[in-house]
Amino acid sequence: MGCTALFHRELAVPRLRSFCGYQLSRGRRGLNGQGDSGRDQRPYFFLSYAHIPRAGNRGSGDPNIWVAQLYNDLCEAIFQLTDAPSGHPVGFMDRSMHQGQKWAERLSAELANCRVFVPLYSPRYFASQACGKEWHLFSQRPVYQRRPGGERHTGIVPVLWVAMNHYPLPRVASELQFSHDSFGGDYAAEGLYALMKIASYRGQYENAVYRLAERIVHVAKQTVIPLGQQADFESQPSAFEPPPPTDRVRISVYSLRRRELPAGRGPDCYGARRLDWQPYQPQSARPLAEDAAEVARRMGFVPTVGEFEDEADVLLAEEPAGPSVLLVDRWALTDRQRSGKIRQLDRRNLPWVSVLEPWNPEDPECRRDEEMLNGLSEEVLRLSRGAHRPSLRSPVGGTPGSLEEFRGELERAVMQATNAFDQRSETRPGPAGPAGATGPRRPSLRQGLRGAEPTTDGYGRDDDGGLGRVARGGGEP
Repeated sequence: MGCTALFHRELAVPRLRSFCGYQLSRGRRGLNGQGDSGRDQRPYFFLSYAHIPRAGNRGSGDPNIWVAQLYNDLCEAIFQLTDAPSGHPVGFMDRSMHQGQKWAERLSAELANCRVFVPLYSPRYFASQACGKEWHLFSQRPVYQRRPGGERHTGIVPVLWVAMNHYPLPRVASELQFSHDSFGGDYAAEGLYALMKIASYRGQYENAVYRLAERIVHVAKQTVIPLGQQADFESQPSAFEPPPPTDRVRISVYSLRRRELPAGRGPDCYGARRLDWQPYQPQSARPLAEDAAEVARRMGFVPTVGEFEDEADVLLAEEPAGPSVLLVDRWALTDRQRSGKIRQLDRRNLPWVSVLEPWNPEDPECRRDEEMLNGLSEEVLRLSRGAHRPSLRSPVGGTPGSLEEFRGELERAVMQATNAFDQRSETRPGPAGPAGATGPRRPSLRQGLRGAEPTTDGYGRDDDGGLGRVARGGGEP
């Protein structure tokens, strides 16, 4: 059976898939993972990635479909590069959502058994506790080895799922001596997700996958890691200690106090301060701004949180103080007397200020007045909506928004604002010019996704109602 057939069988029967490569062949293995023929029959690699939950049941596609495609392509390439027998477990990819005792036991067994650990680098990956536990558990085996002459080898082969140039890596990742150069310049600049999504990068994607498969096979042969002991997965610490924060990000909130609510809007999502706004009740009882600040801290930033009116002059200054994210409550736009400053910000259309419109279609009042509120937003935030900016607006018939989606979109918003601010500092050392910095010279997911396939990292639009609704015209992992 080829790897493709095995992969599709695994998707159809996820529980069988989990064990078919490990359990069914385990009886033929010795303590070193070798079968009767002396061949090492352990899976070549464990694919570690940040799982994205399905957004809902109404037509939502699989948000991890692109990771699954990469896994499939790697399996095929490794199968061609080796003499692995038919039915051999070439790799392991967990398709569950990190739930249940059986899942934890299986994951621990696979991490104790695999030959190479392949993490998919993205901001979401290093914010994931589960991914940090996977890295830690694999590292409990002797995965770092020194050869005669002092050369250091490791059983970890990292992959850039998205570009990480502006993202501070945790120590365990930054200390890896690994070069991505052989995978191609576009891969190093954009990451595999971009190479998969943009048609003109197809050749570069195939080259990167082939080189990655070669690297996995080489590492599996040269760095022979003994089997590990199965441990309690849930009790493991994360390998990702937060890096020291080196950058600041401003989070501003444009919302309402409970006493300022318009007719027809209930008080459940509001408090005594405008910063108390939480549209995703009852998913979280704490203010949305606090959720946003926590996401920023996990990304390695030092967040400050404030009301938009208190920070408007700073945001509108000719010389920006730093990257910013503005969270807009569409209900606050009904107060036209307050909208002068936010209209001014929209006219400036500053690329280092990302504008998010958190929106919960499960809120009956939001559903009832969606057309009116959407019209207000189109009027007040016309340029922000037309720019290549993230947005949590959910069109009619789309997947409902959620707190989890908000967190994913906020990661992208922070990185987009940070990249624009850094780019301005590098290319425009003088006074601020017209809004919009010079874009990259080649196609980029930061300029807008092309194609209508579902997205795996919460970035971009998908016709099946997947995660990460974006403002018309663009999107970015």
